[in-house]
Amino acid sequence: MRTAAREIAMRNAPAKMLAACLLSAMTVPAAAQTSPPVVLAAQTRGTPEQRAAAMLAQMTRDEKLTLLKGYFGTDFPPARFEAPDEARYGSAGYVPGIPRLGIPPQWQADAGIGVATQGGAAEKRARTALPSGLAVAATWDLALARAGGAMIGAEARADGFNVLLAGSVNLLREPRNGRNFEYAGEDPLLAGTIVGAAIAGIQSNGIISTVKHYAVNDQETDRGTGNSVIAEPALRMSDLLAFQFAIERGDPGSAMCAYNKVNGTYSCEHPFLLTQVLRGEWRWPGYVLSDWGAVHSTAASANAGLDQESGFGLQRDDWFGADKLRAALAAGQIDDARIDLMAGRILRSMFAHGLIDRPVAPDQPIDFAAHRAISRAAAEAGIVLLKNERGVLPLLAGAGRIAVIGGHADKGVLSGGGSSQVYPEGTNAVPGIAPTTWPGPVVYYPSSPLEELRKLLPGATFTFDDGVDPESAVRAAAGADVAIVFGTQWASESIDVAPALSDSQDTLIESVALANRNTVVVLETGGPVLMPWADRVPAILAAWYPGRAGGEAIARVLTGAVNPSGHLPATFPKSLDQLPWPGEPRRGDVAYTEGAAVGYKWFDAQRLEPLFPFGHGLSYTTFRHDHLAVAREGDGLFAMVEVTNTGTRAGADVVQVYVSGRGWEAPRRLGGFAKVALEPGERKRIEIHIDPRLLGVWFEGRPGWTHPAGAYTVSVGHSSRDLGESVIVELPASYLAPEWRP
Repeated sequence: MRTAAREIAMRNAPAKMLAACLLSAMTVPAAAQTSPPVVLAAQTRGTPEQRAAAMLAQMTRDEKLTLLKGYFGTDFPPARFEAPDEARYGSAGYVPGIPRLGIPPQWQADAGIGVATQGGAAEKRARTALPSGLAVAATWDLALARAGGAMIGAEARADGFNVLLAGSVNLLREPRNGRNFEYAGEDPLLAGTIVGAAIAGIQSNGIISTVKHYAVNDQETDRGTGNSVIAEPALRMSDLLAFQFAIERGDPGSAMCAYNKVNGTYSCEHPFLLTQVLRGEWRWPGYVLSDWGAVHSTAASANAGLDQESGFGLQRDDWFGADKLRAALAAGQIDDARIDLMAGRILRSMFAHGLIDRPVAPDQPIDFAAHRAISRAAAEAGIVLLKNERGVLPLLAGAGRIAVIGGHADKGVLSGGGSSQVYPEGTNAVPGIAPTTWPGPVVYYPSSPLEELRKLLPGATFTFDDGVDPESAVRAAAGADVAIVFGTQWASESIDVAPALSDSQDTLIESVALANRNTVVVLETGGPVLMPWADRVPAILAAWYPGRAGGEAIARVLTGAVNPSGHLPATFPKSLDQLPWPGEPRRGDVAYTEGAAVGYKWFDAQRLEPLFPFGHGLSYTTFRHDHLAVAREGDGLFAMVEVTNTGTRAGADVVQVYVSGRGWEAPRRLGGFAKVALEPGERKRIEIHIDPRLLGVWFEGRPGWTHPAGAYTVSVGHSSRDLGESVIVELPASYLAPEWRP
């Protein structure tokens, strides 16, 4: 028996003994039987809370403790750890169930972008990858985000997983953060609602999703011990507000506390975060599990609001192991009521989200073709046309000679690394690129932009150059009518990266641009990157990490088969000295002195001109916004605007509403948005609701949202810097308590 499996068996011994006693009691005359009959989890009735209480009433203390500790789901030789036999091999985690009561195990998988595989077990599980989280945020499309989540949840269920480590909503404060690609940008409203929609999609499959990494886990450098320092009002109006929006829209069954400290206290033993805010003010009923290795205590963590320690084996501390929990109980540091609360929260989410009534089973069929179509749709909608001068794009059917250069575009498209890595059905299109082990391997999905372009432009003549030798690339570009350069930046969990293209790609692009005035640059990056060549090329596409069908999506946008409709979820700076912290990511105390002025708000407050602003995105058609009207709606506002497609192509516009008030961290905030598809000449009137929290200020010493009396300006526009009509609304003074929600 594997080491961990033996430990589980020993821990479950009391439960097995109890079951044996119950069995033997059946041979005793009825009058002598004193134990009540066992009620299985699936037989309970009532609310999730009532069903959880019915289970707790039948459970031994040791059975309750079993729910509080999770194991890594994959062998980890450096720690001499063998995963439990019952785990789904190659997975992130496993929490034993209670067979006596019909409570299933929790089978956990990383799944922010698709069902991921750990520990080099890629051949065990190949699944469909969505575009990166940042790419999905660039769609500004809640329906697409939900559809992508539903796809991930369906594949997870087919693999026998019932808890997904998804729902990443950390704000893009640090452009060098190696995990920015997993997240959803810099604005709390956009990030929170997009991620919340994805969570809802995942959980529509009868699966629990987390929301993570709670909180202010905004860089990878020193992530295990770093201290995020930020004043409470700023925290409330930025990072916490993003989580609040995600929780309200997605209702996640669990939340994952982060590695880092927040204002001096580790996130996983933080009473303010885990109890006062999450449970007290937001009234969220789910359970908190730790990031893998993020726990640093037993009693302090439990009493602060942590319910489950994750990943034993990958980490060895075992703070929620049965021995340490029993010792804390014996010492009076925690009590049985706390154990009941922790186990009860876990059970409640298992009932609420279908784990009991819709049990999972592995090895179910997957419709990969249908799921690739979902991934492609998200990629197409998330690609941002940053620049398009002289009508270089779209490439027309009669295009002549086209040079495709760099980025392994002849083979596939890049993905991000770390625990979120999804391995494709098929093979890694470009194997062997370092690093080949953690946080790698570097994976290219087998979806070649070059091959897809050939299919869509059969009359064109294509040449490919790998871009390694600039002189060869220049010759290829000089002999072509159009040159398309693919620029790449690989990023991953556990590392931070420069916001720039890797190696000598900037020099390559500049050289190609000098040789061919019709140079198009396609970026496959983890986030915003510097572009010292931006003024020298007429067309730029941000394709992010475009997912399993990314090559097809890129080709369809380049050729106009799809009209680009993505808009930036993050500001692209011109230079590092425009950032709140221009230097390398910090260690130890990381003081976020910009406060709630994250991203575009910082640029607006400091009067800095970005390379490309938040919300920016071009189209092959044009849109006009007219007749903006604004009215009060409860404590918030209600905007109506007319949108017209004034061009000759069908397309989709992202209508963005910004609000300005007094005493804010920046001149304006995103107040609401809507994505609308229009035929040429078509006109629609749309409605956008503005959450009252986006009109308020959180003051030190006065918890809640204060709205000073006075004038508020509501503007509609195409980006945070491209605003059209504005309406001024006079609002009376008002106040919303911390517990307020729509």
